[in-house]
Amino acid sequence: MTTTHRICLLPGDGIGPEITAEAVKVLDVLGELFDVTFEYTEALLGGAAIDATGTALPDATLQAARAADAVLLAAIGGPKWDTTDPEKPRPEQGLLGIRKELGLYANLRPVKIFEALRDASSLKPEYLEGVDMLIVRELTGGLYFGARARERDVPGAATGGAAGQRAYDTMEYREFEIERIARVAFDAARTRSGTVHSVDKANVLESSRLWREIVHRLHEAEYSDLELIDQLVDNSAMQLIRWPAQFDVMVTENMFGDILSDEASMLTGSLGMLASASLGDGAALYEPSHGSAPDIAGQGVANPLAMVLSVELMLRHSFAMPDAADALSAAIEGVLAEGWRTQDIADSATMPQRAVGTAAMGDLLVEALRAPR
Repeated sequence: MTTTHRICLLPGDGIGPEITAEAVKVLDVLGELFDVTFEYTEALLGGAAIDATGTALPDATLQAARAADAVLLAAIGGPKWDTTDPEKPRPEQGLLGIRKELGLYANLRPVKIFEALRDASSLKPEYLEGVDMLIVRELTGGLYFGARARERDVPGAATGGAAGQRAYDTMEYREFEIERIARVAFDAARTRSGTVHSVDKANVLESSRLWREIVHRLHEAEYSDLELIDQLVDNSAMQLIRWPAQFDVMVTENMFGDILSDEASMLTGSLGMLASASLGDGAALYEPSHGSAPDIAGQGVANPLAMVLSVELMLRHSFAMPDAADALSAAIEGVLAEGWRTQDIADSATMPQRAVGTAAMGDLLVEALRAPR
């Protein structure tokens, strides 16, 4: 009997629908090759949802996500919906909301150097030797979910300054939130090199001092066989450029992880090469780490590989299909090794005839998957 996996597709905005089409193309071929059926339900999120329903996360989308075995999100947002008015909906509210509603507290972002793309990185090739890290980002706490407000007509300085506006965002963490994300990182390290860098700002922030205390307590109680290294976030940002191979598993809070993982993506040559998995209590959500790139939307030039690499993570974590994931990984490696490139990872050494668009890159992956092994 053929196994069926239900996937909720959230194409979102900008280049989202284009890269979603290539992910579905690849999934359909993998279904044929590995005798499984993928069923898709498409729903709205982000700017497209605001346009259609007035909210970034419609109830129907949340229902579809909860009914699925996994959620595949492309990208959301764009200048069309940018606003500083706190009363107006923003696309990012949809993303934060669905993570919270599905209980997805752990974001995994692998950072791997593809041999064929060493020259596409912003670092010299010799600095990339041995780079293969996993960033574990806490996803439902911190500044993005703490109390916030904007107040108008707030009195100025005590010396009689004019009234103006005041805004605040609260970075808040509870003990259980820190412990559960640290456990994810330690468990991952046991399958890798056994080293965890815990990134915080404990020299300044009280929330980081609690973070460090809880991480150390868990380490001593259950994971003392692993190496734990504390690192301040500003130092981590520097070390990612200075010596990225020192990192294996990095665990950090929400905003720090958001920023550092985008920085780390450039080690691979492009944000278009970085996938992510968001895991927790509900259906896992998989998404590329890049944005909606509205400047190139509709031109057929977007890189679909981060989206396809997110499919690889979905095969491993949600569907227990390691053979299919390995086949997809090999197909990506092979296509890159042959010199095929989208514009974001092309360089001066790339032959002009090897430059391809979004759909063509998907076709090349399909061809590689179907090739005899």
